[in-house]
Amino acid sequence: MIIGIIGSGAMGAGIAQVVATAGHTVRLLDQNRQALDRAGKSIQGSLDKLAEKGKLTTEQAAEIFGRLHLTQDIGAFNDCELVLEAIVEDLTVKQQLFREVEMMVPDTCILASNTSSLSIASIAAACQKPERFIGIHFFNPAPIMQLVEVIPAVQTRPGLAEQVRDLVQSWGKLPVLTKDTPGFIVNRVARPFYGEAIRMQEEGIADMPTIDWALTELGGFRMGPFTLMDFIGHDVNYRVTESVFTAFFFDPRFKPSFTQKRLFEAGYYGRKSGRGFYSYAEGAVPPEPTRDEALGRLILNRVLAMLINEAVDALHLNVASRDDLELAMTKGVNYPKGLLAWADELGLPTVLATLDDLYAEYHEDRYRASALLRRMVRQNQTFFQHESALSR
Repeated sequence: MIIGIIGSGAMGAGIAQVVATAGHTVRLLDQNRQALDRAGKSIQGSLDKLAEKGKLTTEQAAEIFGRLHLTQDIGAFNDCELVLEAIVEDLTVKQQLFREVEMMVPDTCILASNTSSLSIASIAAACQKPERFIGIHFFNPAPIMQLVEVIPAVQTRPGLAEQVRDLVQSWGKLPVLTKDTPGFIVNRVARPFYGEAIRMQEEGIADMPTIDWALTELGGFRMGPFTLMDFIGHDVNYRVTESVFTAFFFDPRFKPSFTQKRLFEAGYYGRKSGRGFYSYAEGAVPPEPTRDEALGRLILNRVLAMLINEAVDALHLNVASRDDLELAMTKGVNYPKGLLAWADELGLPTVLATLDDLYAEYHEDRYRASALLRRMVRQNQTFFQHESALSR
């Protein structure tokens, strides 16, 4: 299979490495020759490291790199069977790109976007044959992260999503099917991990290191929310939050914070700029948390209740299946447990009581419990012990 990748940044180069490793001929397109050369060196370096570690032979690494063809000519896509873009998150730019691509590729070629936040239907609308368009969303770094979200648009022809899911699986990835809704699965369900942590810090319930400590030491998350936002970069994380909030018609559940907005506006992006929620200047001493277990449990349970509620609501609205929701959160953002299984463990009545207490305190829709959660508590159901929990 001949696959075209558009955009030779970190994501495009990573995807190119993945599909070349899976045995496909890859045409990596970028108008910027220097960017292309950097991508080629990056992929070569990555393959060399895998060879050094014994994960590939030197011959295998050379074969994989030999399947990669760097090009500035869109005409090189004239025999591609799949073209996937990984360029700037700008709807107008993506639409114009696919208008041009569609004129170059065969009628049978599948067109795909790696967008993390834009509507697949909106991009597909620019095509003369939108029925062959689909979302294929990798996570960074693509060669390492296992999860891939496969997103059919309302225009996507029946059967294409399953075809693409099987293809992605053949690349050694873990594909999940998701509706074309803002944030898809991961960027939708994960929002409260950041938003509720900031809310508690703003209210003075606990400081940043204490909230990070509670989520990592007591909750088992790999990074606390403030450390993770600094690691991702506020230029990325804040923009995603703002995009999801806008796309959900300004639903209060996804409301961004002024605290993070001000960091973004100041250019304090986190690790990459030397300052974010924390200082990364040379010699900076990380602040110590308050290791109060009772306070830590309060913090953890509040964030968990919000995360679980978002996962339950995604299930309620058929954004994805129960198993795909669990897979997305454990493999896409490395949560220690699937949120629905975690809900069973905590007890659905406990989760609902936490949300209802918050709603009673704040009277904000941010804390409204999913109708499915309320119904399951009423009917004494769980997500995994009794399969009837999913019949509605």
